[in-house]
Amino acid sequence: MKKILTTTTLLLNLCLLAQSKEDSIQFNKISTEILNNGKAYNELRDLTKNIGHRLSGSAAYERSVQWAAQQLRDAGADKVWLQEVMIPVWERGKESLQIKTDTGKWKSLKMLSLGNSEGTGGKDVSGEIIMVKSMDEYEKLPPEKVKDKIVFFNYPFSQSYIETFKGYSDAAKYRTTAASLTAKKGGKFAIIRSLSSAFDDVPHTGAMRYQDDKKIPAVAIGSSVADELENLLKSQKVMAKLNSNCGMKGEKLSHSVIGEIAGRKDKSVIVVGGHLDSWDVGEGAHDDGAGIVQSIEVVRTFKKLGIPNNHTIRVVCFANEENGVKGGIQYGKTAKENNERHLFAIESDAGGFTPRGIALEMDETKRKQIQSWKPLFLPYGAYDFENKYSGTDIYPLRDMGVPAAELVPDSQRYFDIHHTEEDTFEKVNRRELLLGATVMTQLIYMIDKNW
Repeated sequence: MKKILTTTTLLLNLCLLAQSKEDSIQFNKISTEILNNGKAYNELRDLTKNIGHRLSGSAAYERSVQWAAQQLRDAGADKVWLQEVMIPVWERGKESLQIKTDTGKWKSLKMLSLGNSEGTGGKDVSGEIIMVKSMDEYEKLPPEKVKDKIVFFNYPFSQSYIETFKGYSDAAKYRTTAASLTAKKGGKFAIIRSLSSAFDDVPHTGAMRYQDDKKIPAVAIGSSVADELENLLKSQKVMAKLNSNCGMKGEKLSHSVIGEIAGRKDKSVIVVGGHLDSWDVGEGAHDDGAGIVQSIEVVRTFKKLGIPNNHTIRVVCFANEENGVKGGIQYGKTAKENNERHLFAIESDAGGFTPRGIALEMDETKRKQIQSWKPLFLPYGAYDFENKYSGTDIYPLRDMGVPAAELVPDSQRYFDIHHTEEDTFEKVNRRELLLGATVMTQLIYMIDKNW
């Protein structure tokens, strides 16, 4: 009996070793193909330079829909279609922010209205600035101290976190709530310090939301400008004057773009995607043009290498992630209505920098199985499989019980340029972008083979 058990164990180990070697060879083929022949970098250049930023509801976004559909066809997708989505339309328009001390002249500051903010209707709105450095400090202010003032929320992006997304999450509440908090105490508009890891005068936009019907403007200024304003406020009274034309313009019909290669054995779906929209500044290169072209690269590589996928591999270029997540919500709703079985979903929406790992939001059994594949990924620089989160667009699938994940690139530079005019094609490195596509393709290969 002992000999039988020993022999069985030995055979099992030999089988596992042979399987691991087979997977390692396939990983190398995927990497070699993408790094040498990958189209993602050139596709990103085309998207960013010939279409540019593409806020939901804009003409540029509609051009990007047709662009993405064509790229998926060129990549070899068996089927490509557009999924209808009703999206909110927000427009920025002209805007300006000026400050003045008692003894000085009006001085213009670089600024950006926050996404979904209402503006001033093209009229000047002015008042004295008061500064707070935390929510607690603001909550202690009596309403009479805030009434008719401009509240400057000067909360710095924490430099203490090694994972910069933690610093972003920590500061994000100031962007989302500053306007409503200010309005509740009678303030005229809110200024926030940008959610930026950099020390420069580049303002960062991003979505905010109103908590009630009283809607006042909210704008952001860069870190160095915030420091200068703080120093002024320490010694003298400072006035601000805002003129902006931004605001919501109702809803319109738009589309997410979907392409797939059919599975050989069953119709279960593996989703890989990113969001096609971007903010209306910069070129939307890292956020999230990178995720779009990386996802398309997965399909192209499967087709080019002739990898026989067991399950349907579906690329989804989601609409409206930045200021509504309507594309992700609609995709989840449609999948549920059609009784589609989704096996796995991964999104790339953290920039096109060097991949460091995969965040996994799923039950422990599946987490441990993916973590057991870590040795295969180590030669490609992906080592971190401990985080428990997934992409914004795929949370409706996650809430339906679908195992969800997100590519984890190096984050040290991401929030220097996130939601700014600095998010351009030139900030993306070809090899880093293609390595991200490599790791996602390798993971999809393993999921398709083993689940």
